Amino acid sequence: MTAGEVKHLSPDELSDLAVRVLVAHDTSAENAASVAAALVAAEIDGQKGHGLSRLAAYAAQAASGKVQGHAVPAFESAGSAALRIDAKSGFAFPAMDLAIEKLSQMAPVSGIAMAGIFRSHHFGQAGYHAERLANLGLIGLILGNSPKAIAPWGGRDGVFGTNPIAFAAPRCAAEPLLIDLSLSKAARGKVMVAAKNATPIPQGWALDKDGQPTTDAKAALEGTMIPIGDAKGAALVLMVEILAAAVTGANFGFEASSFFTADGPPPGVGQSVIAIDPKRLSGDGFADRLEVLLSAILVQPGARLPGVRRLTAREKAAKEGVAVDSAFIEELERLAQR
Repeated sequence: MTAGEVKHLSPDELSDLAVRVLVAHDTSAENAASVAAALVAAEIDGQKGHGLSRLAAYAAQAASGKVQGHAVPAFESAGSAALRIDAKSGFAFPAMDLAIEKLSQMAPVSGIAMAGIFRSHHFGQAGYHAERLANLGLIGLILGNSPKAIAPWGGRDGVFGTNPIAFAAPRCAAEPLLIDLSLSKAARGKVMVAAKNATPIPQGWALDKDGQPTTDAKAALEGTMIPIGDAKGAALVLMVEILAAAVTGANFGFEASSFFTADGPPPGVGQSVIAIDPKRLSGDGFADRLEVLLSAILVQPGARLPGVRRLTAREKAAKEGVAVDSAFIEELERLAQR
């Protein structure tokens, strides 16, 4: 096949391929299915930095033992509305599945419930997890830390990860409102994709190892990402680092190993998952009040809600399949034959 040729595969075909790759690299079928579902969802939503581009690195880490592909996450109660979840140095997605399952039972009783996940790994598109809670009628708030990529404001050496935040709220007659953002000006996964494709990144995304602005993706990976909002963003990154790592007992970003390489110890990062039952706290008026707010936004010409592009992307994928580079599919097929 010629370079740049694209194939359209159904979500099920992509999931099957991802599962076969992971199972071939010492991962249980159950864990592989959880990982595949998240990666394919990100690919469909256009979040390719959290999609299938991660699969080869995931497989290599499972094969080397940096990720325990057969790990089964375990939980313990930390109070009437709190859980501690040990991901056991496995993939983050089975631990997130467990958190969502348990919190969806707890939050309607207590009004709010939280799970702290530790000994975890890259958890992909943060909004994927928050939206699942919203589809269950809950407000979802997800915070996670990651290996060092952002320097403290005024510093040069990375201390924090890009530390994504996602928020999702249920709506009565529409898909959930979804806010999903990395706290760097661009997700590090996008820089990874650019480095792999030897394409430049926009000015203002990153600094090189000497603290100088760069458009070279490889130099950016050796340096640091610039936080959104500059000094204010750096403070927000610190807040997430505390909530996702200090509160959960996980590794800080500067203590965690890379998500991209197969060598070294497990990253051991953390995630905090918070579920809120809005009906309990609003006197059952949340749905109506939310629509009043969103209507005030949408009445303005040109205004749109965050996260709506994913809905168009999903409709297109359902009709046409997911467009993936043919050479990349061949690469994954070779990995699946390992």
